[in-house]
Amino acid sequence: MTFYTFTETKLRQFTENVFLKMGCPLTDAQLAADVLLKSDLRGIDSHGVARLSGYVRLWEKQRINANPVIKIVHETATTATVDGDGGLGLVVAPFAMKVAIEKARIYGSGWVAVKNSNHFGIAGYHSLMAVEQEMIGISMTNASPLVAPTYANERLLGTNPMCYAFPAGKYPPVIVDMATAAAANGKLEIAQRANQPIPEGWVQDASGNTSTNPHQLKEGGSLLPLGSDKDHGSHKGYGLSATVDILSAVLSGANYGPWVPPFVAFLEPPTDPVGEGIGHFLGAMSIDGFRPAQDFKDHLDNWIERFKSAKTVDPDKKVIIPGEPEFAYEQERRINGIPLIDVVVHDLNQLAKKLEIEGL
Repeated sequence: MTFYTFTETKLRQFTENVFLKMGCPLTDAQLAADVLLKSDLRGIDSHGVARLSGYVRLWEKQRINANPVIKIVHETATTATVDGDGGLGLVVAPFAMKVAIEKARIYGSGWVAVKNSNHFGIAGYHSLMAVEQEMIGISMTNASPLVAPTYANERLLGTNPMCYAFPAGKYPPVIVDMATAAAANGKLEIAQRANQPIPEGWVQDASGNTSTNPHQLKEGGSLLPLGSDKDHGSHKGYGLSATVDILSAVLSGANYGPWVPPFVAFLEPPTDPVGEGIGHFLGAMSIDGFRPAQDFKDHLDNWIERFKSAKTVDPDKKVIIPGEPEFAYEQERRINGIPLIDVVVHDLNQLAKKLEIEGL
């Protein structure tokens, strides 16, 4: 396995060109590229430019509308439901978060459910939009069914990520961004490209037995909920995933459970949909609605310092604040560039050839 390093500027321009070739307006292409680049910069390589081919294939199958008319279809003072018109979730979700932020600015909080959308990248991007406005940001999305609920041997839920982001004072924001499965599907994809086994507890085979085969999903297996099995709390991961599915889709009118359309283009969506597209749920809470923002940030700084000073089992290790590793990645990669493995580089260059744009 060989790594190649690219500047943020190079990857950003390449990614924008791909979205422009799909027919996205310039502002949408720039926004979609920004979401993907944020993922790569923060070290979440599974959700960055490596996903570009997947978006293109969905667009070729006419399952992504490159030029959507995104609109609010239901609204109260503090809530709204947004119809993404089949657009890129990379564009639809930021639209919805802006609505939530504006409501929070006026009323203290804003909550937006989204239907008729697609994969929205990393949840952290959308929550950070609220943090930049000195608000607490919440974002989540359902996803194509790859996860078996506790005791089940049937894929009924997605990896269904959720993210909570809190602005601090002198420290980076605290960002809890996680899949509700034992592992995100993107981690399996990374293991597949590297031809490496995965840890036990991530997947089960078609018979319900644990497996370390990263290709298990293609052979009828399923991902496991966070916790892996009942004895290790998989019922809690299942409950979190169910919460994301209900808020993102049952509430908005999107597809839920086994009816969520797959991200991969070679699988067709269910023929009996219960909603429209996939769903998201986004929220923004103004800290001033609870206490002065500076007081909160001062105390969150104190919280961070206390946790960082915790006694550890291994003296060579320190307690990690949620979001801390990703922040460090972003600082380093903005200076030294973004590494991509050879398989991804080859895939992107093949994509460039097909779309007749400059490769990497």
